[in-house]
Amino acid sequence: MLQDWYAAATGWLFEHVLQPALYALGLMDWAEDLYGWLDFALFGLFGIAVVYAVCRPLEAWRPVERRADRRAVRTDMVYTFLSRLGILPLLAFVLLASLQSRWEGWLTEAGIMPPTLEELFPPLREHALLALLVYVVVLDFGEYWRHRAQHGFRWWWALHAIHHSQRQMTFWTDDRNHVLDDVLAALWFGGLALLIGVPPGQFPLILLLLRLGESLSHANVRLSYGRIGERLLVSPRFHRLHHGLLSAGATGKNYAVLLPVWDWIFGTADFRRGQFPPTGVPGIEPAMESGGWLRQQWAGFRRLATTLAGRA
Repeated sequence: MLQDWYAAATGWLFEHVLQPALYALGLMDWAEDLYGWLDFALFGLFGIAVVYAVCRPLEAWRPVERRADRRAVRTDMVYTFLSRLGILPLLAFVLLASLQSRWEGWLTEAGIMPPTLEELFPPLREHALLALLVYVVVLDFGEYWRHRAQHGFRWWWALHAIHHSQRQMTFWTDDRNHVLDDVLAALWFGGLALLIGVPPGQFPLILLLLRLGESLSHANVRLSYGRIGERLLVSPRFHRLHHGLLSAGATGKNYAVLLPVWDWIFGTADFRRGQFPPTGVPGIEPAMESGGWLRQQWAGFRRLATTLAGRA
């Protein structure tokens, strides 16, 4: 029933709002693409509602710290709405899908056909839930290494520092990223999803699950999952250590997005219990810490240019 309501809402908005505007502007050739974006955008709004319903009560229940600077939190909200309307992930998925079809056509002519996960493990075709879980695990593994790259390469850290500069961390902070950082992340995630053969119908659901986990891990809540639970799922306490003043930069810990097992395997885990340190980046310029969206973006560009010029 929920799926029917969602489809009906998408169809009504497209038919009564977007389609007349496209017709008036002479842009009906873009109708199919815009319908796809609308579908993704509504799903993004649904994702924001789910995250808010889960995380906001937890933050009100046992906050780590009071919201001393509500303007900084509102800036993070701007990041969330810009990001979760699905524009970047959708563009990356569509663009890479187009490139993939051309690439696969060339490989087919050359007699080469790289297998997807379902071709390597045929049982996945018969068990949709199992396939979904496998896709989540593989993509989460990829996200772990992307996160490590964000800290390991100085030029990438110049951008990623915007994410870490927030001293009033809440569940909204998850999407606090430089636009170039978001583009790289979308290409990374979308490219890996296509490489392993994630079906287009499952892609939004996987995105929702991972983003819910990320938002919860950034929540301003004094919450851990216990000795065993924190080795199964990334908790707010586990990830707050990553954002702590002693964990910023290339020497950080706790890079995992959803599954701490990757930190466990590769020696980057910090399972200290009862630790809820302050967050932020020591010595970061004020614009990246407390400026509005535009100021933070511009400061990130300057920081990137300075780093590439070798003066950072």
